[in-house]
Amino acid sequence: MTTHLSATVLNALVDGELPVEQFAATKQHLDQCPSCTSSALSQALLKTATARAGQRYTLPPQLQERLRRITSSQELHTPLDRHDSSAKIWTMRRIASLALPIAAVLLLLVSSSLLMQRYGKNSERASIEQAALVAQILDLHIATLASDQPPEVISSDRHTVKPWFQGKLPFSFNLPENLPADTHLEGANLTYLHNRAVAQLLYSIGRHRVSVFIQERSQTSTTQNPQQAEHSGFHVTGFDTSDLEVTAISDVDPSRLAGLVRAIEEAQTKH
Repeated sequence: MTTHLSATVLNALVDGELPVEQFAATKQHLDQCPSCTSSALSQALLKTATARAGQRYTLPPQLQERLRRITSSQELHTPLDRHDSSAKIWTMRRIASLALPIAAVLLLLVSSSLLMQRYGKNSERASIEQAALVAQILDLHIATLASDQPPEVISSDRHTVKPWFQGKLPFSFNLPENLPADTHLEGANLTYLHNRAVAQLLYSIGRHRVSVFIQERSQTSTTQNPQQAEHSGFHVTGFDTSDLEVTAISDVDPSRLAGLVRAIEEAQTKH
């Protein structure tokens, strides 16, 4: 599937503003398109998290009370003799001397609050994007397992599989020469993650099937590849390089899956 729902349609769907006449067609598309389903889920989770984060970082009551005491300090209310002009001058100077520290404290609190909100939103967004990535990868892997269609390229020869992607992807990658015991390359597919073309390498470890997704690293993405995750009985792991994001998924033992991922990671350092 090469045609995906536009950002406008997805936003309207998530916000509950999609016209009735479009809803049925949109639902039918989502039933058949894991990529758009994942994008819709990601946007829904992001909107929810953003709403929560906006109410999370408020000044604690103790800190608010402390600021109130500072601004109403007795030093600002020193009894004066109305006829003592020197006392008035001293009080004005004292107020001026206290104003700058109080302003500095308030500025620091505001700056800290803004930084905390920014960090919280970035962290929340990265977590949501990672969850959406794992969910989409799981959908693609299960679809591959359930499909009666053979891989687009069927070969156990890395010199056949790698060149097949030339002209289909805007990046290149290496495949390991030596694989762990009982691990075999089965073939590969060209597929899509977040509407970007990626390589799906198909391996077998014993009787277990493995999908390894290789995509170009986005310079603006906040997502970090999961070092180790589990979803619906499947294990997910991966690594990043300066140019690539590699994610593997399988129901095989995690240590055996990690062995294959290490071999692929080591191959990226070879030319």
